[in-house]
Amino acid sequence: MSEPASQRPTRVVVDLDALTHNLAAIRAHVRVPVMGIVKANAYGHGLVPVAKHLETQGVDQLGVAFLEEGIALRRAGLKLPILVLGGIFGPQVAEFIRHDLDITVSSLDKLRQVEAAAESLGCKAGVHLKIDTGMERIGVHSYSSAPFIEAAVGSKHCTLKGVYSHLACADDPSSPMTTLQVKRFAEACAHFERLGAPMPPRHLANSGGVLHFPDTWLDLVRPGIAMYGVLPDPASQRTIDLRPALSLVSQVVYFKVVRAGNTVSYGATWIAPRDTRIVTIPIGYGDGWPRALSSKGEVLVRGLRRPIVGRICMDQFMVDLGADGTAYNEDEVVLIGAQGGEAISAEDVARVAGTIPYEILTGLNERIPRVYR
Repeated sequence: MSEPASQRPTRVVVDLDALTHNLAAIRAHVRVPVMGIVKANAYGHGLVPVAKHLETQGVDQLGVAFLEEGIALRRAGLKLPILVLGGIFGPQVAEFIRHDLDITVSSLDKLRQVEAAAESLGCKAGVHLKIDTGMERIGVHSYSSAPFIEAAVGSKHCTLKGVYSHLACADDPSSPMTTLQVKRFAEACAHFERLGAPMPPRHLANSGGVLHFPDTWLDLVRPGIAMYGVLPDPASQRTIDLRPALSLVSQVVYFKVVRAGNTVSYGATWIAPRDTRIVTIPIGYGDGWPRALSSKGEVLVRGLRRPIVGRICMDQFMVDLGADGTAYNEDEVVLIGAQGGEAISAEDVARVAGTIPYEILTGLNERIPRVYR
């Protein structure tokens, strides 16, 4: 186990064996190459350590959101193909090429920008063409993609590394949207055949696609949150044996008895119904622990679920042990993970907070040290 980055009692613990297991399970399920998505600090798990581990496990490619994430991986020594999934700005293009990062080209104008930068540098740029099949985010509409694809095929300064789209509703296996997007994507890709051009690797499946829609697997899949062992949506089905890779733990730093009728935390929103034992935990919304969990969330203390009481503060929150509960300073407190016979998942936290597990995981910021096992 690596040394913690600080002596802070709150820490994210990342189980690298779980990542290994999940990548292998996804590969066995889809039987096509895998692009591991490590954007947003690897979904809160730590960009560089996770990417390095996935590289040792033979992941085929990596995907990030921004140029800066790709550069960080290159500076850390990563040699794998890296696709930057987000939209690009013209002044950035030369940096993509210098750092050997594959570029998402999402319009004819963007293609021209990449061509010009590659020509000026005297080299070719690796590009993936983005087709919009229903997200209306970035990408050329599938129904007007023919000129875009023809220009990309004829480009002298771009190497086509892939063509892709993004699924809007694949987290829900009952949604008809995915079938429509598959059809639109196939229609766009047919332009390569009409041009007599080789078909570049096609990729469409995100985590929802990997879990639910085999017809989206094509030549490559892009699992994100599923690779970390978390389901993307309450409607998602656990079609693959996945193990959560992240735990969030802290420790008790203060214990007191609060008398009946006294209030706890800002706004005096929680009133002790009886004399009760309250402990303070040193993590708050300044670390990314949602304030929406105030007087609603739970943690594990000594293997028992205990309620968060009062408003979550920037750096701390309070937990009610009840009239007879016991805990000592430095006792472990589990916010996400297992303790004794109980467990709290990222999905559980998201449900109580009224959000999605993506937001819970990616919200855990750099104030919290990461430990890798």
